[in-house]
Amino acid sequence: MDPKFEAGINIAIKIPKNTYEKTVTFYKDILKLPVQEVPVNNPTVSKTHKVVFGQNVIWLDCVDNYTHSETWLQLTVPDVGIATQYLESNGVQTCDELEELPENMHWIQDPAGTVFNLQGRDQE
Repeated sequence: MDPKFEAGINIAIKIPKNTYEKTVTFYKDILKLPVQEVPVNNPTVSKTHKVVFGQNVIWLDCVDNYTHSETWLQLTVPDVGIATQYLESNGVQTCDELEELPENMHWIQDPAGTVFNLQGRDQE
């Protein structure tokens, strides 16, 4: 069991409500990157904007209950079940209570607390 982890294209920045609009303005009007508001149906994210960032996508997520911003990254694997077993055998537990996810995806964290979305490559 040796899963191959790869970086996904998605990066989420969880932003407190009090700095959200200024952050969107920074990416849109100061950096002049393509920014588009996208409808969201998530109990912890009240608003989101998609920012095209080269070959990546940054999701600016407004979260009402945060006091500081956090950056969350995406990891893709051929098989989520095998990768999850591998991670658990190395002391890395899923933390799916962080935010609602579709089936066959998990949240994990590195020792410093950086959050990763673990998903299959076919789910990108």
